[in-house]
Amino acid sequence: MHRDSPFTAFTPGDFVLLHLTNPTEKFWGVLLEIGVAGVTLRGISVSSFDDWMAQAARHGGTPALGLSTMFLPLFRVERMFRDEAVGEVESYAERFRRRVGTGVREYLGLETGEPAAGDLVS
Repeated sequence: MHRDSPFTAFTPGDFVLLHLTNPTEKFWGVLLEIGVAGVTLRGISVSSFDDWMAQAARHGGTPALGLSTMFLPLFRVERMFRDEAVGEVESYAERFRRRVGTGVREYLGLETGEPAAGDLVS
């Protein structure tokens, strides 16, 4: 996403991390929409991210994991972070590119609008 400043508000298409309460969960994914009722995300549980990335790195076979489109009510959202590097710590998207050899947007077909083989279609 092109930005005039790194401090601009979240916009659809950003990669984000969501921390939820009741129950406590963490999701990583592509922000689709923020509204007064909640957040719509195409994402995966942070606890499954490494497995999904390893599956993508194998480049073949039928995917067992993929991103799901979900609505998360605002009363459950504790924090939302833009997925970005902090000092020496890579973002999730940077880790994916380093391990898989292609960017997340390309892998998911977000630049073309077509779902890629590694994305389960809901």
